[in-house]
Amino acid sequence: MNNARQIKNVLYEQVARIGKAVSSPKRLELIELLCQGEKPVERLAQESSISMKLASAHLRELREAHLVDTRRDGKNIYYRLADRQVAEFWVMLHTLAEERLVELQMALQQIVSSPGELISNDRENLMKSARKGEVVVLDVRPVEEYLNAHLPFARSIPLNELKNRIDELPKDRPIVAYCRGPYCLMAKDAVDLLMNEGYWAVHLRDGIAEWNFAGKVRDAENIAILKK
Repeated sequence: MNNARQIKNVLYEQVARIGKAVSSPKRLELIELLCQGEKPVERLAQESSISMKLASAHLRELREAHLVDTRRDGKNIYYRLADRQVAEFWVMLHTLAEERLVELQMALQQIVSSPGELISNDRENLMKSARKGEVVVLDVRPVEEYLNAHLPFARSIPLNELKNRIDELPKDRPIVAYCRGPYCLMAKDAVDLLMNEGYWAVHLRDGIAEWNFAGKVRDAENIAILKK
């Protein structure tokens, strides 16, 4: 084997490390969770419905590929994305998959009961309407995720508080609910609850990672996942 071929083999092998690191569905889910901000391993395990041991193993794989970083606070270990490019990579990866895989397209259709419940990702028009108070943009993620980064003009009512706080929302304007992205079901559940209570509600497919990618997140210079 000549020297040029050896060099090429090494180059492709190193690039393949990223592919291997994201080859697990659970590791992709962990990346999506970390797009919302820094989280302790216990929280990541809980939200991805896996054991602490398995979560730690998956996170170790992501760290070895330099996709996530850690910090220690006493006995707690917190994970975060290594760079904003990791979030952008996740958006590009799932977008490509959605364009190419019919099975994924069919699975996504199950998130909404009817096309009328899903709002198009027309960011400019949505922000104009939100700025004018014509619609209410509702963030139903946990409050710490909202505080880390949220869409412009969005208000926070976590899904687990929505039923008790539903009277805070107006009934004379559309409610546009969003959560962590296209594979998160919290916004769908919020829309179902709101519609059952007589509200006009729609589900925004995009989450923070998608809006980061489009450069539309509020106070971007202060958002952890955008720091270089």
